[in-house]
Amino acid sequence: MYNNKKGVNTICTHVGEVKDEQFKGAISPIYMSTSYAFEDVDVKRYPRYYNTPNQEALCKKIAALEHTQAALLFGSGMAAISHALMAFLKTGDHIVLQQTLYGGTYNFAVTQFEKYGISYSFTQGWEVSDFEEAIQGNTKAIYIETPSNPLLTITDLKGIANLCERRGLLSMIDNTFASPINQNPADFGIDVILHSATKYMGGHSDICAGAVAASQEHIDTIWHSAICFGGSLSDQTVWLLERSLKTMGLRVQAQNQNAMVLARFLREHQAVDKVYYPGLSTHPGHTIAKEQMHGFGGMLSFELNETIDPSAFLKELRLIKPSMSLAGVESTMLLPVQTSHALMSPEDRAKQGIKDGLIRFSVGIEDIADIIGDIEQAVEKAGIKMEIAE
Repeated sequence: MYNNKKGVNTICTHVGEVKDEQFKGAISPIYMSTSYAFEDVDVKRYPRYYNTPNQEALCKKIAALEHTQAALLFGSGMAAISHALMAFLKTGDHIVLQQTLYGGTYNFAVTQFEKYGISYSFTQGWEVSDFEEAIQGNTKAIYIETPSNPLLTITDLKGIANLCERRGLLSMIDNTFASPINQNPADFGIDVILHSATKYMGGHSDICAGAVAASQEHIDTIWHSAICFGGSLSDQTVWLLERSLKTMGLRVQAQNQNAMVLARFLREHQAVDKVYYPGLSTHPGHTIAKEQMHGFGGMLSFELNETIDPSAFLKELRLIKPSMSLAGVESTMLLPVQTSHALMSPEDRAKQGIKDGLIRFSVGIEDIADIIGDIEQAVEKAGIKMEIAE
């Protein structure tokens, strides 16, 4: 349970530790066993039941960070999302999904729901009124993502929570882009909080994991389905994730600061047409973001003007890595059309406003002058190559 007397970095460092009672080590020991005693024990432990010592302890840390009663860990972000969705939805139900979503979530909805007799609607926008208009008589849940991937759209958490409460619906959010450091949806009344723990929770581009945080009642519902689907996380990865979470507050704070500087830099750059970052006063969701976020995050997207080929630009980068995924301590860029949203049709990407030349930028913790210098030299070289090609 969340203890509001502890600061966030203290929670990151100390809550949910496994105590080393034998040798008094400073860090959690790792329990790799897949076989535990069943007689004369308080808990019958089994990895697929999400209750090994390391799993159980780390869930307490994640729940504390998200201000919820409980949490569960999964083998990937999509495992967390799919397990949670299928725990609450059944044949004949309907769900309202935000228009701007991570491509994997979008693909899950359009390829999996129909076979289970679950209907769905995507909103026309991300205002609360857009969600209310999409509600049907058999709607059971509303699913949002804010800031969204990859356009950083902002959805009103309190507005959605109030709408769901008024209409008797479950509210669900993908909180990956914000991280628990920058945003705590439970404080605004959101029921189920989902994470690709591969991203900011992991933070070092070396593990794959997912997490769900919610009330004990909702976690129990997800658990009863999850033990059947079997998406549990190995204890080796659980241990690595705990290690990573200890520095999440410090990492994310540094990424927030760098991203704000870079968003302003790119907004004024002559080679850039548009920047998407909620920390900019020109962002349409800036006012709401200020009210519900502690920091604006380390993610931004931008569009180069027609004089710069985005693929050529990425190839000229020397410090920033053209790489998939996000949220590591190293800065990375990618083209969503080729990666995170490649499974969407060109028409569906266009509906979301995702242009072929859009670049998603995961800002790292490097010195800001070095990041800017790399962007400048890549723009210059890509622009020269463009001129030669013409």
